[in-house]
Amino acid sequence: MTTAPAIELKGISKAFGPVQANKDISIRVMPGTIHGIIGENGAGKSTLMSILYGFYKADKGEIYISGEKVSIPDSQAAIAAGIGMVFQHFKLVENFTVLENVILGAEDGALLAPSLRKARKDLAALAAEYELNVDPDALIQDIGVGMQQRVEILKALYRQADILILDEPTGVLTPAEADQLFRILHRLKDEGKTIILITHKLREIMEATDTVSVMRRGEMTATVKTSETSPQALAELMVGRKVLLRVDKSPAQPGEKVLEVENLKVVDSKGVVRIKGISFEVRAGEILGIAGVAGNGQSELLEVLGGMRNGTGTIRVNGQDLDLTGKFSDARSRRKRGIAHVPEDRQREGLIMDFKAWENTAFGYDDDEAYQTGLLMNNAAIREDAEGKIERFDVRPANADLEAKSFSGGNQQKLVLAREIERDPDLLLVGQPTRGVDIGAIEFIHQQIVALRDKGKAILLVSVELEEILSLSDRIAVIFDGQLMGERLPAETDEKELGLMMAGMTGEDT
Repeated sequence: MTTAPAIELKGISKAFGPVQANKDISIRVMPGTIHGIIGENGAGKSTLMSILYGFYKADKGEIYISGEKVSIPDSQAAIAAGIGMVFQHFKLVENFTVLENVILGAEDGALLAPSLRKARKDLAALAAEYELNVDPDALIQDIGVGMQQRVEILKALYRQADILILDEPTGVLTPAEADQLFRILHRLKDEGKTIILITHKLREIMEATDTVSVMRRGEMTATVKTSETSPQALAELMVGRKVLLRVDKSPAQPGEKVLEVENLKVVDSKGVVRIKGISFEVRAGEILGIAGVAGNGQSELLEVLGGMRNGTGTIRVNGQDLDLTGKFSDARSRRKRGIAHVPEDRQREGLIMDFKAWENTAFGYDDDEAYQTGLLMNNAAIREDAEGKIERFDVRPANADLEAKSFSGGNQQKLVLAREIERDPDLLLVGQPTRGVDIGAIEFIHQQIVALRDKGKAILLVSVELEEILSLSDRIAVIFDGQLMGERLPAETDEKELGLMMAGMTGEDT
């Protein structure tokens, strides 16, 4: 007897105005498997899964669950059909406990206490069965992103989901948290659950999935067994051309010191010391990569250098001290000193999501003479400049009048990079340059950073992606608990050594 697919989509199409997000897509996902869906940002992956979860209604096409044709007009219908979804940006109430978040919307009656007692018991059973241990009484705001993701999975399992959709699940996780997540997913698979994994990370696809489907520009281009393909072949299917999976760059030619940091200390608003007297330098024509698990001071370092936070100690750029606490300790003053900043969170700190692309390309540089006409802003000049940036940085769609929120994550990142890199800065601060970005855009972004280095500029790179740090940096410094654990040359270290240093261990400790 032939087993029916856990999920079968037939001829799914969806358009948003003139944009065809999904075009006649058909896919079969077998039960008890991990099925990957990959594609560039904007390829239509998330739209397709949002149709399956009832967030969008397809313009045409059919959905089958375990061989039965179903209608999924909303997420409640999806949950009733046994489908759970863990979104890239978690849907949790931060000042609620884990337990309260799990039962939210799935209460058993008007009285909350019986629901909480039942949920506590069921949660303990689920945690034991799937190794999803989380303190049920902890507030969401007090637990890390890795634990928050477990809560999202528990929410789906509590609602008796047999099919789990995970959208870019490792975008905010450390390497160790990602490894733990995949152990959990394999445990779920072993228990008969069906998992759809949406990601742009080829290494994760190769390690975690049984089958992989590739989307490009709204269409399904291939479905293959993971054991019968390779990262290079998948990258080519995704982008439609050969893609260089490692950074192609010549050896650095370091020049004069551009950035000097001496005994820098940062204390947050709660009195916690986030940076504990670190010192380092970055020279013209080199990339210094800062490796570390998120939350160990690298965000605060970028914020102080970028004028978003105060600190104590000494920071010099081109031999001149920066103001760390006074009236010139702000982002505008930093820009005037030749510092450009690509922040870690493009949506909160790099863009105003409800503003148009052309407006976003001028933020922070609105006092540029080229943008002025007497006392007024010259919007025509800003728009013309933005259109040039969009073309040179291959932002898609190439429409300067679209709001920033209408672009995919990779294209949002290109808008920020275009704005900062084309200012020809002496020092570029760049945080998590390819977070949530697809393989084609990663290649492009890396090329732009290397090109800036080759023009003799200094670059400080912060990334939680060790592969990115190793391939892009000329020198690597590792940060742990607000302290620098040491420096390494990429050719003389590896992910294992850097991982140990990121955990606070040096060679003498191992």
